[in-house]
Amino acid sequence: MAEKIKGSDKPWLKHYKLGPYTLKKSLEPYPITPMYKFLDDSAEAYPGQVAVEYLGRKIKYSELELYVNKLANALAGLGVKKGDKVATILPNCPQFIITDFAVSKTGAALVPCSTLHKVLDLEYEIGESGAETVICSDDAFSLVNSIKDKTKLKNIIVTSPMDYSAQEPEVKEVPGAYQFKDLIAEHEPNPPQVDIDPVEDLAYLSFTGGATGVPKGVMITHYNRACNVRQAIWLLEPLWPGVKGKAASQIVVPLFHSYGHLGMQGAIALGLRILLVSDPRDIDQTVRLLKENRPMLVYVVPTHLMKIAERKIGRLPVMFMSGAAPLPKEVFETIKRDIMMPVSEGYGLTECGPLTHANLSTYSKITGFVTKEILGIGVPVPDTEVKIVDVETGEELGAGESGEILIRGPQTMKGYWPTPGSGLDNGWLHSGDIGRMDEDGYFILEDRIKDMANISGLKVYTTEVDEVLFKYPGVAMAAAVGIPDPERPGSERIKAFIKPKEEYKGKLNPDEIIAYCKDKLPSVAVPKHIEFRDELPLTVTEKIFKRALREEEIKKMKEQGVLK
Repeated sequence: MAEKIKGSDKPWLKHYKLGPYTLKKSLEPYPITPMYKFLDDSAEAYPGQVAVEYLGRKIKYSELELYVNKLANALAGLGVKKGDKVATILPNCPQFIITDFAVSKTGAALVPCSTLHKVLDLEYEIGESGAETVICSDDAFSLVNSIKDKTKLKNIIVTSPMDYSAQEPEVKEVPGAYQFKDLIAEHEPNPPQVDIDPVEDLAYLSFTGGATGVPKGVMITHYNRACNVRQAIWLLEPLWPGVKGKAASQIVVPLFHSYGHLGMQGAIALGLRILLVSDPRDIDQTVRLLKENRPMLVYVVPTHLMKIAERKIGRLPVMFMSGAAPLPKEVFETIKRDIMMPVSEGYGLTECGPLTHANLSTYSKITGFVTKEILGIGVPVPDTEVKIVDVETGEELGAGESGEILIRGPQTMKGYWPTPGSGLDNGWLHSGDIGRMDEDGYFILEDRIKDMANISGLKVYTTEVDEVLFKYPGVAMAAAVGIPDPERPGSERIKAFIKPKEEYKGKLNPDEIIAYCKDKLPSVAVPKHIEFRDELPLTVTEKIFKRALREEEIKKMKEQGVLK
């Protein structure tokens, strides 16, 4: 009997194709350059091309570079130097992009914080990073000011999210803060000359894990992220001649999240026009921009697609790239039927650049080169090693077997702050995700290890339950979680939370849904209870927040005396 193919065999390399075009199997040697060079190169090549379109305002590449150089000079004047940390608390706006590349030019590292953070989250991340400068929206100023004495903060720079829109407000003085626009107006475009070592020096310190535990600072060097930008744009290389400096991409996910951050930087590297959705939760704005601009690439998460699917927007020649959570097959099929284009799925983690996988079959289908796409997160991007291991033993598994996904590559982090190498096992990152690989090297993401339910010793992937629930008529969103079973200590049972479609509210029957699940799922995976909700809790990236649902349920059970 032949040995099973494993990840260490890299079976995906033979599928590095975009239709008839063969893609490079390796991008080595990667140029060792600082992150800001992507913008400098595009500004030189496409100075008149629109770089960012935001709430009616268009900023050209030459203008964007000018703003970046002015801000870099201003930051240096405020004492920001190589090795420092500059935090941001900014929604999707041009100021985030300007800050990103300006901080890079000072040799400091960017600490992107979520706009949804409360005071303790901010105090922890800004305090842990040691940031002395923060750039935030004006409505976050009082929050930042309240933690100033508890951190090393010296400089607070504020900006209105409308400052670089078509309706620019007048700049209002904020006592105790510098105004972003004033700093740019008052400084020459002379960035400091800094000697950056891209392989060793940090470009980003991103905190992750807040949805699953205490956030950890992820150290990403200039080299890590620059490699990942090149890996991200690699799959479109055959299309570059018709794309670079011409096409548009729409970013619906938050820029402060590594997924949106990389999407923006990949667009800058290709000289694309970025259509920036100011609020990732604003589906009206998202759909309007889609219809008006028909961008080539659109970065979304599955929740966005669920909401877009409800709009029935009709045929649209755009490539949706979905990431940050498993894409339910039913949502994929619904969108495909509506816009007549398949959705491509990718995968990654903040610790890995973030991109590690991309679905080449879907891109080939979109471009008309193949007749059938393979569902799932696709194949590893170049120079990325991936293997599936047994969760208990760590032994590498073969094709078709489910286990934890381990990843290693040039985009993998330097380590968790502040210790290089921490969080890595001989360079390998344990993803915490369960998946499997087929014999062709295509990967399917199945669940988070922490989202697996333990039913009488049997593992149940709650995403499989979600898939079944999504197919039930009238279900807009669904999430299954494992909660403690008071009748069997140490075991769990499945509870499902469902948001009905508007026209089905009050009409869905929980017993009928459970009966439906009994026909589709093993008995251990069938929900014991169904709860209908008008809304489900979402993380900052619009993923359904299963941990919040589980904790809420456990708290309720304790209050009712059902659970001790």
